Amino acid sequence: MTDKNIQLAIQVVPLERNGDVYEKIDAAIEVIQKSGVEYMITPMETVMQGPYDKLQEVAKDAQEALIKSGCREFLVNIKMHIRTDGDVTMEEKRLDR
Repeated sequence: MTDKNIQLAIQVVPLERNGDVYEKIDAAIEVIQKSGVEYMITPMETVMQGPYDKLQEVAKDAQEALIKSGCREFLVNIKMHIRTDGDVTMEEKRLDR
């Protein structure tokens, strides 16, 4: 789509209550941490920064990690900020800049 860096925010919400729900969420976060992309974990979602195709791949892998962790039903909310003529950066959105 674009060769510029975008931001993709992903929130995974397991819908089952058997086992530790946070363990399942942590499995998805671990995939993001090991992906090599820049990321920021917040209480409600994880925001990643990088090329569109790479972030889509990481988001897919994070969902697969949920399934591997034993999660059979979950919601995934994804938000993207795309700029075609330049990179989207976390620094530009920081309040303390």
